[in-house]
Amino acid sequence: MSYFAGKTVLITGGGRAVLSDGSAGSIGYGIAKAYAKEGANLVITGRNVQKLTEAKEELEKLYGVKVLAVQADVAAGSDNAATAKMVVEKAVEEFGGIDVLINNAQASASGVTLADHTLEQFDLAVYSGLYATFHYMQACYPYLAKAKGSVINFASGAGLFGNFGQCAYAAAKEGIRGLSRVAANEWARDGINVNVVCPLAWTAQLEQFQKAYPEAYKANVHMPPAGYFGDPEADIGRVCVQLAHPDFKFMTGETLTLEGGLGLRP
Repeated sequence: MSYFAGKTVLITGGGRAVLSDGSAGSIGYGIAKAYAKEGANLVITGRNVQKLTEAKEELEKLYGVKVLAVQADVAAGSDNAATAKMVVEKAVEEFGGIDVLINNAQASASGVTLADHTLEQFDLAVYSGLYATFHYMQACYPYLAKAKGSVINFASGAGLFGNFGQCAYAAAKEGIRGLSRVAANEWARDGINVNVVCPLAWTAQLEQFQKAYPEAYKANVHMPPAGYFGDPEADIGRVCVQLAHPDFKFMTGETLTLEGGLGLRP
């Protein structure tokens, strides 16, 4: 039996997106599939109710796991602490606790230059990514400490390399990396593992970015050395499963940053 059987995993941005060829194309859903195959209880959040419903129905049908889908949106002008608390309370009411938190959700106006960025576009990235990560980490902390669980946050090469047309996205992702390092130091004494993944996977969002901003896509997105883009489940999802396993430990206060879909398949 898998270690994760009966454990509870909360994934933000866990709705099911679809590529133009009809196949699943979202990192959050790929992660959910990887944990579903391990028998975990899943809590998935997102803004789009239809995508959440489709993910829940397919995961339960294919893998026989329990999935709680909760519509939630962290955005400027909202009581975002209350939103995260609501999701966590529903998760605990349904499953009794939380063992793994995966902060994957992120929206942005990628392709818009710094000079042309509006405050609304900047807020979109910072609230949906950095603030959401902060609020969910705070809300989940007591349960993660009790379970000696794991946090996996998502950053990006956009912040590491200063990608053209991604100022707000890069700022949000670099904030997430800094927040994660602090949490790794502060929460290590509680037995909570904190790590960061910087993925490059072929997703519906990346496909849309290519179509909408071909020049920015050409400037920023390059084929990884392994010769393929990461797969949301086989690469990113399986790495997330490994990072949350109790046998996978780092020295106190350290984080691991995995970058760019660099051939992680076994």
